[in-house]
Order: sequence, then structure tokens, then C-alpha cells
Amino acid sequence: MAPLPKRRHSTRRQGKRQKINQAVDLVQADRCPKCKTPRLSHRMCPKCGFYK
Repeated sequence: MAPLPKRRHSTRRQGKRQKINQAVDLVQADRCPKCKTPRLSHRMCPKCGFYK
């Protein structure tokens, strides 16, 4: 049999755990080496179509 917790976690403790998982990832944009327009990394350039 698996052990069970004696008491439930408080709402503050639950909120801390849930808040960590809701973090927003920032999108990394770099410049195209040919036309110097911003583009997403590891993607084709939307302006000139270059992909290294």
C-alpha cells in the first residue's frame, strides 16, 4: 500500500506550485544573415526565404 499524506496542502502552497508551471516563455528572435530582418531562430526568413 502506498503511503498517504496526513494533511492536505494549504491553498497558498498549491498556488505557489501552480504559478511556477504557468511561466511564459519568451520568444527568441534573431536577425537573418542576408536581409537583417528579425526572424524566429531555426525558421525560414519570412522576407527573403533564406534558411542556413
